[in-house]
Amino acid sequence: MSDQLPHRPNAVLFDWDNTLVDSWGTIQAALNMTFEEFDKPKWSLDETKQRVARSLRDSFPVLFGEDRWEAAKDSFYAHFRSIHLETLTPLTGAYDLLCALRENGTYIGVVSNKNGDFLRKEAEHLGWTTFFSQIVGATDAANDKPAADPVHMAMGDSSAPQYENLWFVGDSVVDIQCARNVGATAILIGDEITGHSDAQNSANLDPDWHFADCEALVRVVKTFTKVL
Repeated sequence: MSDQLPHRPNAVLFDWDNTLVDSWGTIQAALNMTFEEFDKPKWSLDETKQRVARSLRDSFPVLFGEDRWEAAKDSFYAHFRSIHLETLTPLTGAYDLLCALRENGTYIGVVSNKNGDFLRKEAEHLGWTTFFSQIVGATDAANDKPAADPVHMAMGDSSAPQYENLWFVGDSVVDIQCARNVGATAILIGDEITGHSDAQNSANLDPDWHFADCEALVRVVKTFTKVL
């Protein structure tokens, strides 16, 4: 990881859960309600943080088996739908970060492994939809993150120069893998990299830059504004 600050981006793609909003408690609650229905042991919050990164369609067949994962999916979605908006909490500095990027004229999008319908409802609930040119969730593209497909969808008709200095901002190994798959600058938000159990190869999974929170990153983005 470089000691220098990142270059001003032409485009920034964000992960959603626990990058811009605090979702761990909601995800853990909905998972544990689903586990209880399917006679599986519940996860602690720490287990949830380490084991949740890939999309549901990639992770549930492993957790529940090919014969039961779709029923488990329906159960999880029902539980999640019942609580996710009332427990939705923006992370400190996230709104200011989005504002600063918009003021710079930066192209902004979201690439998440959360169900796309839930994702867009949450953005609308927060009043954040207008920040983003594209909001791409799980199953919206042919393959989910860390594949490149959702990134290309989120970038839409963006020009080549935007790809040349593209930031991918997230909190997990999967986000770093996704950044590597599209040649983006991998920026980690948070105290630690989550989703270690999903990483098959630890090589090249260090972020290019690591910031403690959105507030730390927004201070960097505002320096770009000052030099314009």
